[in-house]
Amino acid sequence: MEKDYSVAIYPSEAIISLVKSMKEQLAKEVGWFHSKNSVGHITICEFKATDTEIEIIKNQLDRLCDTLQPVEVTLNGFGSYPNGAFFISPNAVSKNSLKPIMKRIQESLRVRNMKKNDDPHLSIARRLTPENLERAKALFTTIDVDFLCDSIVLRKFDENIKQFVVIDTFKFNNNPQPELIQGTLF
Repeated sequence: MEKDYSVAIYPSEAIISLVKSMKEQLAKEVGWFHSKNSVGHITICEFKATDTEIEIIKNQLDRLCDTLQPVEVTLNGFGSYPNGAFFISPNAVSKNSLKPIMKRIQESLRVRNMKKNDDPHLSIARRLTPENLERAKALFTTIDVDFLCDSIVLRKFDENIKQFVVIDTFKFNNNPQPELIQGTLF
């Protein structure tokens, strides 16, 4: 049976705590909203996979992440999408560092019907009404935090709590890709 999975970047524990408190603060202003209880993260992709497929995917992620280099990420702005999402955004340098990592991960996974994220952001809320989106923008105006992105997480959707939970972490080891050495026969 296929299950729902997500590959994401988790910021530092301090930023995860900050995002949680921001979500709580926003909930006091506007009431419940989508993603209120989700742990702060930057989604890379979501997909469905069987138990057999997920083991192959874990191996693919392990091999890829072994070659990736950690990058410093600065989160210094807020933004929103027309669908009512309100989020913390990385600065331009950080976005330019994260996008190739996200693209490599998406391209390396051989899964069908993958939902890809090509704009790195850390959601505070999703599907806010236009009025509540304006309240969020008024509530949160400045932010400037950073973290070292040195791993990604694989998350599985838990039907009981209706949230993704981390099932594996893959460290960026900055190891060069092994080169294919072509031997000679004669």
